[in-house]
Parts: sequence; C-alpha cells; structure tokens
Amino acid sequence: MSNRNRNKNNLKLIAYAGVLAALVFVGTELHIPTAIGYINLGDLVILLSSYILGPLALLPAAIGSTLADLLAGYPQYAIATFLIKGLMGFVAGSLLKRNAKGKVSLVRKVSGSFVAELIMIAGYFAFESLPFMYGVEAALGSVIPNGIQASAAIVGAVPLMYVKLFDRYQLSQNGEAHKNKQKTAVS
Repeated sequence: MSNRNRNKNNLKLIAYAGVLAALVFVGTELHIPTAIGYINLGDLVILLSSYILGPLALLPAAIGSTLADLLAGYPQYAIATFLIKGLMGFVAGSLLKRNAKGKVSLVRKVSGSFVAELIMIAGYFAFESLPFMYGVEAALGSVIPNGIQASAAIVGAVPLMYVKLFDRYQLSQNGEAHKNKQKTAVS
C-alpha cells in the first residue's frame, strides 16, 4: 500500500472514530435515570462501532462515554468509564472479526456483543463495590439496570449489523476500508 493510500485510510479511520465517539456521546446522553446512575443507548453505538472499526472501537467507546459522564455530572466515574467502555470496544471489535468473504456470523455478532456487555456489567459492579464508592450491597443494585441496558444494546445492535450501509464503512484488520465484492455503477 502506498503512503498516500495509507494516509487516506488513516484519515478515514480518524474521521470514523470521531463521528462514532460523537454518536456514543449522544447515545449515552439519551438515558433513563436510575438510583445510582442511568440506563442509556451508548452501548448500542459502542457495539456498532466495534463492528465497523474492529478493536480500534476502543477510542470512540472510551472517549464518547467518558465525555458523557463528565457532562452529565458523574466525574467520579470518568476513569472507570474510560477503561470499561474502552475495553468493551476493544474486545467486541476483536471478536467481530470477518471471515474471508468479509462477513461476520450471527453467532460471532451475538457472542461478541454479549462478552462486551458482560465486561460492562462486571466492570461497573467492581468499581461501584469499592469502599470509596458504594460498597458491594449498593453495587448489586446496579446489576439489573446494567443488565437491561446490555440486553437492549445487544437486541438493538445485532440487527443493525445487518444494515448494508455499515458494511461499506467496515475496516479490515489492517485498517483499510472493506471493499465490497459487488461494485455499484459510477455516477
């Protein structure tokens, strides 16, 4: 690959990551308050980001979610959110690898999404269990709302992974935009 093409792909990657970070932020801001936080749509966008960007989804996942926490008045969650959501994006992106035909099986979509959401539930439970946060008993109260958020994200994201438009923006494992086998007519 030439330097020009590599630079062009890097610019696309930065642009995709920026737009997806903004969408993660917006999805996180669309939330329903709970006793110790809120349920949001940010995870759905993180899963879609993972499908599109692969492991590099850790950037929009971490950045968009952390900015949402900071602006929503939860600065005590900023570092934990950055790590938990970044890990979610990285793991889901790693598990959503495409086969030789550029496809991701349904089993891989569901299992990758499920593992990422388990990271979110376990990560926030562990963080909220710390003595300087809420303690184990109170942290147990966030498991069900986080489970609802995780379920909604999986139920919403997996069908969206079948939208052909997202295939057009998928990045291959080496950072290049995935090229569809069927070319459309040039306008």
